Amino acid sequence: MLDDLDRRLLRLLQQEPTLTNAELANATGLNTSKVFRRIEKMQAQGLILGKEAVIDWAALGYTVEVSLRVTLDKTQPRAFDDFIAAAREVPEVLEIQTFLGRVDVRLSIIARDMAQYQQVYRTRILNLPHIADIEALMHLSRIKSNEALPI
Repeated sequence: MLDDLDRRLLRLLQQEPTLTNAELANATGLNTSKVFRRIEKMQAQGLILGKEAVIDWAALGYTVEVSLRVTLDKTQPRAFDDFIAAAREVPEVLEIQTFLGRVDVRLSIIARDMAQYQQVYRTRILNLPHIADIEALMHLSRIKSNEALPI
């Protein structure tokens, strides 16, 4: 169970993941050893999974983002497992999501330009196993992208 200090630590880390234990202690009124123990406990509980760098892919020259909605041939017993294992091996696939419903899987793909996207689509995506149907949605803009939770 989280108390108010744990929630405050999580809010601070969501806002600025690079804060040191000393900076967190200063912001919360705790000493650094208590901050360390609380964060260590939340990591052990699986509440804090890690810290990551958020990279601006467009700044690195990746200007095309496409969302592919894939329906699999579910008559094949290993369709999901085979497809997901193969899709994980495609470096341009940033995200894989599975769904219940008409669409089984969504892939988020990045490419430097349309020519590279076409090449990835033709040589890698269309060769993934058990695809029954595929629909491409071209990404135009990101209106909201926030993984912070209202803690």
